[in-house]
Amino acid sequence: MLMFITQSASVAVLLAATSVCGSPVRISTPYAVKEVHHVPSRWHNIGQAPGHSIINLHIGLKQGQFDELERNLYEVYPIVSIPSHPRYGQHLTPDEVAELVKPSDDTLEQVHDWLADSGVETSKLSYSKAKDWIKLSLPVSAVEKLLDTEYSVYEHEDGDRVLRTPKWSLPAHLHEHIEAIQPTNSFFRPAGRRKMLKTLKPISEIGDGPEQNFAELNTIAATPDSVDVAVPKACNTSAVTPLCLRTFYGTKGYKPQVPGKNQVGLTDFLMEANNRSDVQLFLSLYRKEAVSEAETFTVDIINGGDNQQTPDTPEQLAAGKDLEGNLDAETIIGIDYPTPLTAFTTGGMPPFNPDDLTPTDTNEPYLQFLNAVLDRSSLPQIISSSYGDDEQTVPESYAKKVCSLFAQLGARGTSFLTASGDNGVGAKGDCFTNDGKNTPTFLPSFPDTCPYVTSVGGTKNFNPEVAAFDPRNNFASGGGFSNYFPRPSYQNTNKVVKNYISSLGTEFAGLYNTTGRGYPDISAQSQSFVTIWNGTITLLDGTSASTPTASAILALVNDALIAAGKPALGFLNPWLYSTGYSAFSDITSGSSIGCGGSGFPAEAGWDAVTGFGTPNFLKVKSLALSSNAKARV
Repeated sequence: MLMFITQSASVAVLLAATSVCGSPVRISTPYAVKEVHHVPSRWHNIGQAPGHSIINLHIGLKQGQFDELERNLYEVYPIVSIPSHPRYGQHLTPDEVAELVKPSDDTLEQVHDWLADSGVETSKLSYSKAKDWIKLSLPVSAVEKLLDTEYSVYEHEDGDRVLRTPKWSLPAHLHEHIEAIQPTNSFFRPAGRRKMLKTLKPISEIGDGPEQNFAELNTIAATPDSVDVAVPKACNTSAVTPLCLRTFYGTKGYKPQVPGKNQVGLTDFLMEANNRSDVQLFLSLYRKEAVSEAETFTVDIINGGDNQQTPDTPEQLAAGKDLEGNLDAETIIGIDYPTPLTAFTTGGMPPFNPDDLTPTDTNEPYLQFLNAVLDRSSLPQIISSSYGDDEQTVPESYAKKVCSLFAQLGARGTSFLTASGDNGVGAKGDCFTNDGKNTPTFLPSFPDTCPYVTSVGGTKNFNPEVAAFDPRNNFASGGGFSNYFPRPSYQNTNKVVKNYISSLGTEFAGLYNTTGRGYPDISAQSQSFVTIWNGTITLLDGTSASTPTASAILALVNDALIAAGKPALGFLNPWLYSTGYSAFSDITSGSSIGCGGSGFPAEAGWDAVTGFGTPNFLKVKSLALSSNAKARV
């Protein structure tokens, strides 16, 4: 066990040692609590964590020049978002980003000394590209000594189990050098943003019995690109297909020019996969020329992510495994074929049995995913992610640290789109603070509240589109305001968020943070999406549908930009809030129903349920191409 002396005494010892021998002495200070986070509702402590269980610890260090990276996003981007500006779209290289966020030599030295004094060998450490994250694996008993804490097994009401501790500590002198350590007190569960509406019937039975109307819809949905079809014929509010989305948003007829140079990605978490057989069936019905992509899209496995291609077990089917993964892949390929797709499938947060003697990884999958992709030399220009959780399930320090990783993605020129949630302002019965006071509140969603991502809300209907709400399963487009992240400069400069809050008056006073980052930023269709799952036609609602839809549309904009020798859109929000919003169709009806009430209303301009509205492909493409930007060489 380490022995510590008081800070004043350690300073005296340091000065004396330096004056006598001229060599530095390691700083040693007492432990002090670094962070406390209340255990969220629906999680329960069921016992002490086994001391032999292995924890894969991630230590997030203070980044040396993050302010400069942020300046590139918050100061440079608003300037270079002016299409005529010569620096427009000049994204940073991986090495340039790493140079900005790498820790100072002093930070690395202090942390290395602490770990060495705690018996952790340097050879056991691994690092992110910029060395702003240190990774190591230790038994629970060793981590408890390292962080002066006690871990327990926590069980969610749905059966998931994780090892966590509500409070952890560090030597006082390290508080300024270490910003976050996980897994400790984060209970973030990136659940898919989809709700099953209805399972219809196996493919083999389509056309038989009472589902003749669906067979007719399938015939219309298979209309080739060479044949013009009007929106009223292409779109059916009860079953949305790629033909409908391509016709309604204007991508039908656009032929990608640089597939390969332009790419798109999606994320899979919680053992979700993208079943190639189901994707193939879907494309054979709704985008015949794209069928081959079902076998050729890339799967990038991170931290033991799932790529199961065999039939699901009865237990997996009961859990709805791959509903999310199939919806994402089928929607993206159905819209932007032949743009290559990469599915990043990340492991983490599996069920944990405290009696097992095998090492169990209960890390936060978002952290695993982001560190892994930032280590890649090249990335898709757009990544779609349909996963999130309530912001208050995440400690503020961890949320900000993960958010800084999204900033690195944006600086490298990758747009990260994330689903705004399916419960409006919050699920009824859950709308209380997680600070032990149980104060009524709306529930913002993470990572949507991170200012470096583009949050996507949901709409329904076609003439006109309105904010999504489905009384059959209570799906409602999510939206709100962060309690962790202040309103970013791009939202302040535009003033649309301030104007929206002013329009609300005192209606929701005390239920949301009037100075927080507002979301979503944009929206897209999100109800009654036709999906093939387990060989069966299934209808799904959710911002898990709107997010891959918006991602695929904007990926085609990137295709046009790259073909013209221009940079991809990159971090969208500064451009979106300065000029880009003019190419989106405003949604002025509906609300983010939740917490037992109507929630935030859709209004003219930006609002906290549909953002700036839905993309008009031809307008977005024209506006983006009007810049004088040239890609970096």
